[in-house]
Amino acid sequence: MSEAKAIKVSKETYAKLSEIAGELQVKLRRPVSIEEAMKDLIKRREKGRKISDLAGSWNITDAEFKEIKTSIDESWKKWNPAER
Repeated sequence: MSEAKAIKVSKETYAKLSEIAGELQVKLRRPVSIEEAMKDLIKRREKGRKISDLAGSWNITDAEFKEIKTSIDESWKKWNPAER
């Protein structure tokens, strides 16, 4: 184990870290320390985001959906694999 270092954080930051630790605890179904929550945050940052992380992040209207679907349908009509 490496040498421990003390850091100073605001009450707001500590509260957010505690919230993240609580969410991780629910996910892992075991107690989670603030340090483990911080390590998880670092690991996620280093790993990068996956496209699936964005699922549900766009609140699309019915009109937007129709416009996108129409555009995709038109593109499929124009696509010809024999030209490739």
